[in-house]
Amino acid sequence: MTHRTYLDENMDDAVVVPFCGGEVGIISQRSPDKDTANEDAAAIFSVSEVTGLLVVADGMGGSRGGESAARITLEELALEVDSTTSESVRESALRAVESANQRILDLGVGAGCTLAMAEIDGSSFRPYHIGDAGLLLVGGRGKIKKLTLSHAPVAYAVESGMLDEIEAMHHDDRHIVTNCLGHADMRIEMGSPITMNARDTLVLASDGLFDNLHIDEISAVVRRGPLDDAIRELMQRCRERQAGAVPDTPSKPDDTTVVVYRPSRAASRTATTIV
Repeated sequence: MTHRTYLDENMDDAVVVPFCGGEVGIISQRSPDKDTANEDAAAIFSVSEVTGLLVVADGMGGSRGGESAARITLEELALEVDSTTSESVRESALRAVESANQRILDLGVGAGCTLAMAEIDGSSFRPYHIGDAGLLLVGGRGKIKKLTLSHAPVAYAVESGMLDEIEAMHHDDRHIVTNCLGHADMRIEMGSPITMNARDTLVLASDGLFDNLHIDEISAVVRRGPLDDAIRELMQRCRERQAGAVPDTPSKPDDTTVVVYRPSRAASRTATTIV
């Protein structure tokens, strides 16, 4: 098994590596308005040639508390994945999240962590998320095939039609979440398996991305071109927004982590099934 973890990073450029028959790119950068720890973290866990986990964790609760919560989450996932098989990834991931939640609670410092995770199995993936870290599946022509609903009052208001996306991104309460690791009532939302086509792109990211770029902007960037170029463009646009350099657009400085996965065409033609 191969693990790659990214903790308290401030990466100058994206890292792109082979993963589950396709390729995955990762970048994680500290908020432009601080010099303390990056509370975001990311990881890729390869279980077999076609099976693995992609993870983005976004720590909360102050610089070191948030960083600790994200680190604990990745540690527990690594421990479970080390002893798992391709048939039991789901059970291992769920156990890891429960263990991480208890460890974060035991810190007793009010730390928390949101989470976006994708279980890859050939051409299929299963989404998991907690809080406002999210997953987005984009088709080759830019169609939004999957977008997780953040566990947040503003997101629920958009879902119900009370707010539109633009109003939500400028809302004063957009930072509030109702679900996270480090909370006694934490719950992990697990979706059904989704088949990816050859030209699909899967994005996992912390709210540093989703609070600054509209979904259609993200989809337009990631659906085309080399993976590393797409990630660079996402981060450049995000940093411009966070710096307030683009008038009349959202601007929320934050640690930002993005993981982007594209399946191989061969894997998409030979689909396996997550049950």
